[in-house]
Amino acid sequence: MEEREEATKDVEVAPALIAVHPHQRSVAVAIGPDLRVFDLHASAAVSLVDDSGGPFHSDSIRAARFGAKGKLFVSAGDDKIVKIWSTEFWRCFCTVSSEKRVCAVAISIDGSYVCFADKFGVVWIVDLTGYDGNQPLGDKKATAILSHYCSIITRLEFSPDGRFIVSADRDFKIRVTVFSKRPLNGAHEIQSFCLGHTEFVSCLAFVHGQDCPQDFLLSGSGDSTVRLWDISSGALLDTCEVSIKAGLLESSGEAQENDHAITDLCTVLDSLLVAVAVQSLQGIVLVSCNHSARTLSVAKVVPFAGEAFVPIGLGYCPSEGILWMITGASSLPRSSCPSLARVRVISGFDVEQEPAVVEDDKVPGGEKLLETLQGTVSVNGNVFLEAAEAVKTAMCNLLIKKQYPAENRDFRKRTRNDRKFKP
Repeated sequence: MEEREEATKDVEVAPALIAVHPHQRSVAVAIGPDLRVFDLHASAAVSLVDDSGGPFHSDSIRAARFGAKGKLFVSAGDDKIVKIWSTEFWRCFCTVSSEKRVCAVAISIDGSYVCFADKFGVVWIVDLTGYDGNQPLGDKKATAILSHYCSIITRLEFSPDGRFIVSADRDFKIRVTVFSKRPLNGAHEIQSFCLGHTEFVSCLAFVHGQDCPQDFLLSGSGDSTVRLWDISSGALLDTCEVSIKAGLLESSGEAQENDHAITDLCTVLDSLLVAVAVQSLQGIVLVSCNHSARTLSVAKVVPFAGEAFVPIGLGYCPSEGILWMITGASSLPRSSCPSLARVRVISGFDVEQEPAVVEDDKVPGGEKLLETLQGTVSVNGNVFLEAAEAVKTAMCNLLIKKQYPAENRDFRKRTRNDRKFKP
């Protein structure tokens, strides 16, 4: 059983990830086990230092993100380790072991806690209270605080006020849990469930702005929709059928819905717009968010003319008004280059103006940044389309629940091989 799992894991396609410092001091890209960071202030690649005494990543990184203040960075993935970095000198000061492969991470707003979720559906917490990240933290254990009960958790987010931790899973659920003042004792109080998606929930983001006193939640899904929620009650405020409204999917094309799953989203322009990445779309969709009316609507589609680029990950810097995007994957089957990454940038976001795709020589950090984050391998643009298709297939295999005929269910139950027998 273990040998078969290892063989399967070796060929699993892992999407490239991108994370942007909240003040655009640095940009990080994860491709397979490789973590690449570029310092925009120094205009140079970052040399990562590991002071934790633990191993470096040996398998695909599945989650990578900065904290709200930009002081912390967390990376985690299939090697069952979580690495916590201080971004001041890019030193890993803590490595935490997980019982299962890690699929999502989140950092509390004040930076006191790091949470991560494993593929068994359990959310764990690491206490960093009072630690400044300047010295190695030593052996640190994680504590389980909540569970989705055998459902793969796809995304974790803390609410902007720090009161809630939101977890989404492949079984269409979004759970809003009260983040207690003593979280190491567990997070047992459920505030609400946000129910309405008909496929896996792939991404989450909060809407907040000056004319939005209450924080609302945005979610993207394999059902090709973006939805707006009131997390205090779990009420669905609006649904935007992105693929249909953007002309990507016919309203009667139910069999094609999985071809246009939402892979990522993030708010831009003080949450007045939402940038949405859609599978198979060579561009992004901008969704308008009306805070007062609590509605969503497709504003425009920004295509990538002249290049085969399907964004699968997004990161936005509010202070600079720049949207960073990435496509690519690792462990690509039948490819001469098993790991590929391509970074692009969009700037000029305005409600009344058309945003512009930035040429490579005008990207912040220029060619040095692109060489650091993408690598120096030159490939044909169509290879990235193949990578996007491979990511789509891998996502469907992982997150689309298989349906079996009734006559096969009893046989599968009798022959299941995950039970433990005592000798």
